[in-house]
Amino acid sequence: MSNGRTYRVAVLGGDGIGPEVVNAALEVVRGAGVELRTTHYELGAARYLRDGFVMDDATLEELRAFDAILLGAVGPAIGDTRIPNGVLERGLLLRLRFGLDLYVNYRPFRGVAGSIADGHEFAIVRENTEGPYAGEGGVLRRATPHEVATQGSVNTRFGVERCVRYAFERASKLARPRLTLVHKTNVLTFAGDLWSRVVADVGEEFGDVEVDYNHVDAACIYLVESPERYGVIVTDNLFGDILSDLAGAVTGGIGFAASANLNPAKTGASLFEPVHGAAHDIVGSGRANPLAAISSATLMLEHLGEGDAASKIARAVRDFSGDVTLGTTSITQEILGRL
Repeated sequence: MSNGRTYRVAVLGGDGIGPEVVNAALEVVRGAGVELRTTHYELGAARYLRDGFVMDDATLEELRAFDAILLGAVGPAIGDTRIPNGVLERGLLLRLRFGLDLYVNYRPFRGVAGSIADGHEFAIVRENTEGPYAGEGGVLRRATPHEVATQGSVNTRFGVERCVRYAFERASKLARPRLTLVHKTNVLTFAGDLWSRVVADVGEEFGDVEVDYNHVDAACIYLVESPERYGVIVTDNLFGDILSDLAGAVTGGIGFAASANLNPAKTGASLFEPVHGAAHDIVGSGRANPLAAISSATLMLEHLGEGDAASKIARAVRDFSGDVTLGTTSITQEILGRL
């Protein structure tokens, strides 16, 4: 049963199939009995190409006031070079993460039937506002034979600890409480040492959680060879970005992968999005797989305190027995029928 609230949700359909899969997710949320009041924002590649900017300060402040943000996909079509690298990523996605202090990126995975991780569930908790993505660095003597480019990685005790604590809290709720720190402590000795000490310190508060460590290159092998060894992986921004895409592949494809960009303190709106691309080549064909967007909306409901509705939708997605090539409408209707 819903708790009776009506939630204000900002909808960023974005580009390509983004609006299609987001609309499917909203239909399922309402089918589960949760009332939403949605406001749609046109942000993404199409907006940038038309107006010459990504997102203004006023829009960011408006988004802060919502209960949640649901995003579809952002990006131009493959081969479209009119938007320079980083403009959309830094101007929209990273700006939302930094501006709204979405310091945890939470990505749960469950292996679909026939995948490498068939039936196994695990999660990646990625620090979301620091690391190399913080933007420290620059270029000296650009476009000369003596050009120098630096890209620093920012790791603060404050940022690392709040991410690690969230990961331990998630791990402590598992049937077998397990947390694995993934880093590269043998080479990145300064940042790696900070992460290791924070995990050890916070771990003292969670005595029931089994703690392990993997170098990131080893973790890439283990995810493919034995994903069942993982419960919750906690890692930095860059390693988490890479590992979560690999995790999507071993659990059945990135078309199933959901994500939550969270402000667990709830001092602003958190953002929920499927991690697949905009897939401009199938726009309007009805072939888009909405399951990742639906699962992202499930994470949104969990964050909002609508646990019963979230569980219902998650169970319907888990029990989905059809072929994902059935198309957007058929998949959505089957999920609705299972509710």
